[in-house]
Parts: sequence; structure tokens; C-alpha cells
Amino acid sequence: MLNRVVLVGRLTKDPEYRTTPSGVSVATFTLAVNRT
Repeated sequence: MLNRVVLVGRLTKDPEYRTTPSGVSVATFTLAVNRT
């Protein structure tokens, strides 16, 4: 099963990339959005 999400905004800082012990790549980031 694959979930898809589309996020629109600006990154507040550089993403952090890491790999879990099981070999899965993960990116962590914060996103700023303008809610009008």
C-alpha cells in the first residue's frame, strides 16, 4: 500500500536525511504555509 501526500509551502530549514536500522531512508523537514 502506498500513501501519497502533496504539501505546498516553504522549507524553514534544510531537510535532515537518515537511514533506519532496517535500511529505510527517511527525510525530516518543517514546512511553512500561508493559510488564508
